Amino acid sequence: MNRQEAMACFKSFPIYGITAEELSGGRSNFEVVEAMLEAGIRFVQYREKTKSGLARYDECRKLRELTRRYQAAFVIDDFVDLALAVDADGVHIGQDDLPPEAVRALLGPDKVIGWSTHEPGELQAANALGNIIDYVGVGPVYATQTKAEALPVGLEYVKYAKKNAALPLVAIGGIKEHNIQLVKEAGAAQVCVVSEITGAEDIRGKIQALARLMD
Repeated sequence: MNRQEAMACFKSFPIYGITAEELSGGRSNFEVVEAMLEAGIRFVQYREKTKSGLARYDECRKLRELTRRYQAAFVIDDFVDLALAVDADGVHIGQDDLPPEAVRALLGPDKVIGWSTHEPGELQAANALGNIIDYVGVGPVYATQTKAEALPVGLEYVKYAKKNAALPLVAIGGIKEHNIQLVKEAGAAQVCVVSEITGAEDIRGKIQALARLMD
């Protein structure tokens, strides 16, 4: 799909899916992502830092075909070369990764780029790159086991981003069923929920419950 279609997927459902195999209760990323897609998620990020390059490639080829079957967007965290190799719909990058301008030059004009931000200065830098990137990540809102070293930014930064972001935003970090409505009330129309979904016994049921709270 093209960049515009991928961003339509981003906006079509309030929950943004991310893989975390170590938090998936022994299930494979393929099983978890398939359950996400069956529950309605249409924007999935592959985030696996510790696997070998070959293992990531083999896994992403299968996930790329799976997401295509569901007409869902598939983006890859950090690894621009991997995104190109499997024809993913884009990448998500952090503040310590390649700069957005360099990533855009590598990907070309028709792939999605998301950029993580953690404070107002980074959000303003993202606003200035509105022709380069497509959406911003805002967080971690709460403490999270997926990025234990990152300090929470709290709901105040979500509120700031809602008022000041020139791009669509997605809140991430420690978001659970018990606090997702607070994140919505702070201004997030889209949220990433990681361990609460990947570790759920009933992934589809958990996503549907979360989506109802965002509705």
